[in-house]
Amino acid sequence: MPSLLSKLAEEIDALDPRRFEGRVTGLSGSLIEATGPIEALALGARATVQGARPTRGEIVGFRGDRALLAPYDSIEAIRPGARVILEGAEPMARPSRAWLGRVIDCFGNPVDGEGPLHQGLKPTLVRAAPPSAHDRARVGGRLDVGVRAINAFAAICRGQRMGVFAGSGVGKSVLMSMLARGANADVIVIGLVGERGREVKEFIEDTLGEEGRRRSVVVVATSDESAARRRLAPHMACAVAEHFRDEGLGVLLLIDSVTRFAMAQREIGLSIGEPPTTKGYTPSVFSELPKLLERAGPGREGEHGSITALFTVLVDGDDHNEPIADAVRGILDGHIVMERSIAERGRYPAINILKSISRLMPMCHTVEENEIIGRARAALSLYSEMEELIRIGAYKPGADPEVDEAVRVRPAIEAFLTQSRDDRTSIKDGFALLAEALK
Repeated sequence: MPSLLSKLAEEIDALDPRRFEGRVTGLSGSLIEATGPIEALALGARATVQGARPTRGEIVGFRGDRALLAPYDSIEAIRPGARVILEGAEPMARPSRAWLGRVIDCFGNPVDGEGPLHQGLKPTLVRAAPPSAHDRARVGGRLDVGVRAINAFAAICRGQRMGVFAGSGVGKSVLMSMLARGANADVIVIGLVGERGREVKEFIEDTLGEEGRRRSVVVVATSDESAARRRLAPHMACAVAEHFRDEGLGVLLLIDSVTRFAMAQREIGLSIGEPPTTKGYTPSVFSELPKLLERAGPGREGEHGSITALFTVLVDGDDHNEPIADAVRGILDGHIVMERSIAERGRYPAINILKSISRLMPMCHTVEENEIIGRARAALSLYSEMEELIRIGAYKPGADPEVDEAVRVRPAIEAFLTQSRDDRTSIKDGFALLAEALK
């Protein structure tokens, strides 16, 4: 109790009784220009424009002595000279166990119609800095995610960060739901960034289901919401995940998608005058990406909690080398590639295991398991090289024993990689099935 009271006293002492006000001087695209006391104009500070419908915003840049605010809400009711209430505090959240099973927005407010949220005692910065590299613990043992293809060919350790690269309509949302329901994690935090409004409820009620929702917190910012909200939502998801990590829990963080976060940052960056670079993405996009992605991972040395994260990347036109995919691939600890051609032939999840890699996989598996994986990969790789010749009948059985073996085991391996949405397979059972497929 004394520690709680001391924390409360510190928060009270930190409160600034002063009230800073400014005025709207104009609109620049989707940004609000405002003046105010210099001491209150700080990058990242929040403000509220008074009017018939108050509009909240965040200072994202300056033009001379005027602040540029990215609005969280609609700007249609804003008028010149409107009063602006300036707030210096950074966005804070107070997550608690009561948030499990709930759907919230980028500010931590409930949007599921199930009443108010119980607020926790400890405030958490929404945009907190990741732990220092020297303070962090090492990744833990492997995490059973319930998906055979991932458990075997792209194994994930606790505290590892992976990317899921997929075009639209390839099945990444279904894969996310399989992970949310089947992963052996204490808490699931899901960030839906820039999703279609229609799909959010379907994902929560149907795809995620009651089982997955009971241990999940879902943060939502739909595609029709402002760029500032879409930029803030994944940070709120990270803040919630960090709260549970600090409680010593194993957290699985799923962000869908990093690409839409980057698009929101691009929209804001272009509005404040940043120069466009590759495909119009501004320099701030590539500086903000690591600040978000690095927040996931193991906790501090001596702490038991960790955040295992999967970030989806929506590859434009199925181009897996587009700028965001390239940047994310260089930051994360591995990537899972989903391909449209595999989905079109009816194999789900449509994971190309030859192009997918987990940088920590060798240390996740035993020697015997690595041997089984090596044989399966070699067979699929050899079949892929000879596939065209086999299909047109140019290859004659018996010409190469290794190719014959690859042709023989391929149907069984493809069956192993096929898994329905409601099916969960443990690591042990998965390797038993894969070993049987190679016989």
